[in-house]
Amino acid sequence: MTAVIGYGPVGGEPGEPRIDMKTWIGDWVLPSPVMTASGCSASGKELDPFLDLTRIGAVVTKSVMLAPRSGRATPRMAETPSGMLNSIGLQGPGIEAFVEKDLPWLRERGVRAVVSIAGGSVEEYGKLAQVLRYCEEISAVEVNISCPNVADRGQVFACDAKLAADVVSNVRRIIPSEIPVIAKLSPDVTDIVGIAYSVVKAGATGLSLINTTLGMVVDTETLRPALAGVTGGLSGPAIRPIAVRCVWQVHEAMPDIPIIGIGGIGSGLDALQFILAGASAVQVGTMTFNDPSSPQRVHTELARALAERGFGRFTDAIGYAHRPHEDPLSEFVADAWAEDDRAGEGSDPARPLSSGAAG
Repeated sequence: MTAVIGYGPVGGEPGEPRIDMKTWIGDWVLPSPVMTASGCSASGKELDPFLDLTRIGAVVTKSVMLAPRSGRATPRMAETPSGMLNSIGLQGPGIEAFVEKDLPWLRERGVRAVVSIAGGSVEEYGKLAQVLRYCEEISAVEVNISCPNVADRGQVFACDAKLAADVVSNVRRIIPSEIPVIAKLSPDVTDIVGIAYSVVKAGATGLSLINTTLGMVVDTETLRPALAGVTGGLSGPAIRPIAVRCVWQVHEAMPDIPIIGIGGIGSGLDALQFILAGASAVQVGTMTFNDPSSPQRVHTELARALAERGFGRFTDAIGYAHRPHEDPLSEFVADAWAEDDRAGEGSDPARPLSSGAAG
């Protein structure tokens, strides 16, 4: 850790701590670790009136397929305690229309674009990659092999290590080597570490953890499933502990692999959990339905939370919760706490516990 050098607008909002918030996904450098999440704001236009999209790490587009797709029947969404079920079914314009209309808008705005792709076969992913390989506007490709909303559960490649690896290998072979390929995995597996190993071995630069988890609601008035598609993907705060657990397990097994944490992030402290567990970046999704400006707000809150805990650089916090149990606090944090104690603020519940006190 290094000491925070002060507060100010340098590289951030007024009053935001002047700490280094850069992060890396492979060789790709992001000025902010906060991105949007796929499926919650199409290609970013919906959020444009509410925040400066160039100030966050990247916009992750809604997963695009090879051909236009109308999606599933309505109703497609249902609220649940601390979450939301969606059963959209990968509705979209198809890759050709996406490249013609959406990518130019992102380029003109100067927005870093992560294009999410989804397919019904290994070959279809390869065809999508063939189209994207010539698009200079993209910063990275997120390979959605885990969407649980498709009608045929056989399409959930992320539930099978070999199928997941086949998809990622096919995309990696086509996409230029300087463009990161990020595999988005499902929590609906017995061993997510095993799936993660398989896609990294197949060439994934990093991992997005996690996609929604499969859920269902029964309407007690109609006495039928609330969603026309019966099941849907559960997102929001309800899945955050699952997502943090997945990030922790994969980072523990593969500490050098960049992970993007996703699942119920609505505040800087939510994001901090993922970072301490091992994520190199995060995505904000469901919260944008309630607060369209939340990605930029989460960035500011995360910077403040890091500064308050003595971090001078964002990257110093990645995986920090994995430090050995007996490790003492850094000298800077210990000194900062001593000052708080002398000022009568030693009982502040917001400050971190030492690893030795956390047992």
